[in-house]
Amino acid sequence: MQAKDLRIEELVDFSAGLIQLQGRRLILHDIHAFAQFRKDLLSMVGQEHAQRILTRFGYLWGQADAAAMQRIFNWGDPIEFLKAGPRLQTLQGVAVAVIKSLHWDSNTGRFCMNLVWHRSGEAMEHLAEIGPSKDPICWILVGYISGFMTYGTGQEIYFVERSCLAQGKNVCVAEGRDRTSWGEDILPYLPYFQSDGIQDKIQRLTHEIELKNRALAHARRHPQIQKKTSGFPPVEVRSAVYARVLDSAVRVAPFDTSVFITGESGVGKEVLARYIHSQSARSEQPFVVINCSALPETLLEGELFGYKAGAFTGARQDRKGIFEEADSGTIFLDEIGDITPATQLKLLRVLQEREVVRLGENRPRKIDVRVIAATHRDIKKCVAEQSFREDLYYRLIVVEIEIPPLRARPEDIIPLARYLTKNMGRKFKISGLKLSPQCLEYLQNYPWPGNIRELENALERAAVYSQDGIIQPEHLPPTITQPSPLQTIQSEKTPMTLAELEKQYIHAVLEQTGQNRSRAAKILGISTTTLWRKLKTL
Repeated sequence: MQAKDLRIEELVDFSAGLIQLQGRRLILHDIHAFAQFRKDLLSMVGQEHAQRILTRFGYLWGQADAAAMQRIFNWGDPIEFLKAGPRLQTLQGVAVAVIKSLHWDSNTGRFCMNLVWHRSGEAMEHLAEIGPSKDPICWILVGYISGFMTYGTGQEIYFVERSCLAQGKNVCVAEGRDRTSWGEDILPYLPYFQSDGIQDKIQRLTHEIELKNRALAHARRHPQIQKKTSGFPPVEVRSAVYARVLDSAVRVAPFDTSVFITGESGVGKEVLARYIHSQSARSEQPFVVINCSALPETLLEGELFGYKAGAFTGARQDRKGIFEEADSGTIFLDEIGDITPATQLKLLRVLQEREVVRLGENRPRKIDVRVIAATHRDIKKCVAEQSFREDLYYRLIVVEIEIPPLRARPEDIIPLARYLTKNMGRKFKISGLKLSPQCLEYLQNYPWPGNIRELENALERAAVYSQDGIIQPEHLPPTITQPSPLQTIQSEKTPMTLAELEKQYIHAVLEQTGQNRSRAAKILGISTTTLWRKLKTL
């Protein structure tokens, strides 16, 4: 899990009379009422005791949030766990927390973080009811981040606010270090924390929440006691590798040059082709798709080029081919690597002459189309093996765009999953459908051999099984939530080629489904035809 992937709507469940952070009850408070409370506290007990009370409150809050983050997620990188503290402060609206520097050596215990808080709610409270201060006053923020980092590192970490919005500064600035690094400089601040006993309380609370979560999980497995609820995707792109793909698409879109899209099955080749069409001057004209591997040679030629009535048995009337249907627009030839040599030759002539001849006719018909082709095959290998014409290859591959598999851009998995989940909510009319935080970890760690198509299928299944609009891990396919053969291989670091990995994974899925090819193909996110072809070549 990465800190930047945390979302408040996935962490917190909002319902009438109850707001929960994965089993821990929360409440909302009004900033103006809390400002008045601060003012009263200062007048009743003085600044020294008020600062101690609010710092301890923040410290307990930070430790509780750290315990929740540790319980909910699997943090592969300890630094990402520490970054979750400032991220939660931002999500909770107390301030916009920005980490300027962070260093922690778990071996030596040395810790150092420089943090900036923009628009601190605590400072604004103070200014609203009390007025400017000569000293920094973000005591809750300081306590929170100290408590979170102390829990996260397992050692004493203390933060000191160096400058504050309440002092007339533009932002609030804090510095955190481990107890040893502070030396005697921290002594004047230690009385404000007084964290003795808090760790045991947090651990006890965490244990109680885990027990409650187990009970909830048991209840979800027994639906009879649960209430039943009846252009280009605007997906955030985080990976540099896919950002380059989109950049290439944008650059080539305005020009009428041929584009060849390569990539594994399910990576979104047609989606990218539609995006290129939508960004071109032909965007208002037809976008016509044909899967070249789905039809036998005779039917494919009729679909591509059209035919005259009587050209073959069943041809009862004249019919346009898709080249004519796509006139002035774009034609997308999917899985073009599967067409026969005879069809390749005819297609080459169409691309060279920019005209088609319907089956059963001699009259050429002029066409004006842009061609985008795609295949999951290694097309260069096909050319070398002479199963694909070299002259057609060079005619089509003026610009090649290779889409990486989903496992090569793990940063994009969570944004894609969120986008697809919203789509499923609209499709099945499930208001507010969302992923539970526990699901994110499984989705992030799964290798997705079927790529985006498999992800979409998995989320559709999960949406169907979900209850109360929340997708839990048990709603996902078992291949995702249980360690896959591929993950086992990776953990053992066994050297294998990609073909060997694919073969082993496909056979493992078939074994899991009792050799049911239809179910296996659905899990893999590919068609049964593609699965049959892969089994034949593996």
